[in-house]
Amino acid sequence: MAIQAPAARPANPRFSSGPCAKNPDFSLDKLSDAPLGRSHRAAIGKAKLLKAIEDTRDILGIPADYRIGIVPASDTGAVEMAMWSLLGARKCTMLAWESFGAGWVTDVVKQLKLDAEVKTAEYGEIVDLATVDFDTDVVFTWNGTTSGVRLPNGDAIPADRAGLTICDATSAAFAMDLPWDKLDVTTFSWQKVLGGEAAHGMLVLSPRAVERLESYTPAWPMPKIFRMTKGGKLIEGIFKGETINTPSMLAVEDYLVALDWARSVGGLEGLIARADANAQAIFDFCETRDWIANLATDPATRSNTSVCLKFTDPRITDGAAFAKAVAKRLEKEGVALDIGAYRDAPAGLRIWCGGTVETADIKALLPWIDWAFAAEIEAQAKAA
Repeated sequence: MAIQAPAARPANPRFSSGPCAKNPDFSLDKLSDAPLGRSHRAAIGKAKLLKAIEDTRDILGIPADYRIGIVPASDTGAVEMAMWSLLGARKCTMLAWESFGAGWVTDVVKQLKLDAEVKTAEYGEIVDLATVDFDTDVVFTWNGTTSGVRLPNGDAIPADRAGLTICDATSAAFAMDLPWDKLDVTTFSWQKVLGGEAAHGMLVLSPRAVERLESYTPAWPMPKIFRMTKGGKLIEGIFKGETINTPSMLAVEDYLVALDWARSVGGLEGLIARADANAQAIFDFCETRDWIANLATDPATRSNTSVCLKFTDPRITDGAAFAKAVAKRLEKEGVALDIGAYRDAPAGLRIWCGGTVETADIKALLPWIDWAFAAEIEAQAKAA
């Protein structure tokens, strides 16, 4: 007997965790002011880049004495710049609870070959921050995009730490309240919470990070694309819109449009509220069903952006195949695109809940997950 599909559908089925959905007001004609065919070093180009930096500062509440730079290669480039430029001055500690954090561990241990202390947690869990020595340089992700686990707050980071904190905040910025006084280096990309276009990263440096850059020279060769100092002084132009390499002015315009939209929904507070509402709809859904659960084991560490779910029904014989089949059904129906779990993560679903996603679309999707689950259970039983 065929299982009845829901009548209502999400207006926007894009729930990918990166690149993420454009804001609901987006249209291509809003990019018409992009200075295409012009040098990014022309006055108009530099003005646009500086505006992107200062609007970011304004919306995120970044302190006036923190530097903000637009750098190449998305969040990955920003994290690599920070690690290659800053680490090695003192012992470092690497924290990982999902695949991207594990990637930073690999870079530090196998590429930079530093004697780092490595602390890891399984998917769905988080490292006990009380065991971390913040007199070392500590590298961590604020929100595990592939695990759906985040830091609940920055309380465990001491104000009088001797080391630097290097935080990959790519799926946290614009959706979570980041404690800037606890973060010395913060990185994120445009294509996550604000739904911007790919390839550009943001690097935020505290005065302590700048001091390290100006007083420490790493032992290894430094590629040009990573260099932030010259003659022992910070290259200030990087943090005023004079980018290291050529940026896409179309992508810059798109980011400016996204920042304007962010203001229209209440800035950071409004964006957090939208993400919280989206995630809560999924949490409530899981609470009333015994066959699906949040991958994050502790409610305090559940992400409000990259919500990761696991199937728990004992009738499921092959978890990975089942999860893929459910995601495939939803995509075939055109109600949810790109919501399969990340390839290195436990089998399940990953639904993006950042502020550009409408809560109405999340709520319209949930009955379809019911339908896809039931249909796949039925198909599995018939095949047995």
